Amino acid sequence: VQLQASGGGSVQAGGSLRLSCAFSGGAFSSYALGWFRQAPGKKREFVATISWGGGSTTYRDSVKGRFTISRDNAKNTLYLQMNNLGPEDTAVYYCAADRPTIATTSAQYYGQGTQVTVSS
Repeated sequence: VQLQASGGGSVQAGGSLRLSCAFSGGAFSSYALGWFRQAPGKKREFVATISWGGGSTTYRDSVKGRFTISRDNAKNTLYLQMNNLGPEDTAVYYCAADRPTIATTSAQYYGQGTQVTVSS
């Protein structure tokens, strides 16, 4: 399984970004997916997860109401829509995959990460 994240960048506080993650090398629809992030000097933390069918999602408390995770099983792509970004969201964001479910602590596969920088 290979995961390729994209869409990161630099925005001002209050701005929005949409991350994408292209999946290949496996049966996409059989994998639960997630986004994790790691800020400088901090441990990697989960951001959001979505079930293999897309019907179940989880979010860390600090992003609820601002971030939306979604998947397109026809395009083998995972998304993370991030709105109202704040400096605390600055991190490298990684997409992840596991099956049949994905934990909030770790995953079997990770992509290479995309940098998100939010300035105040």
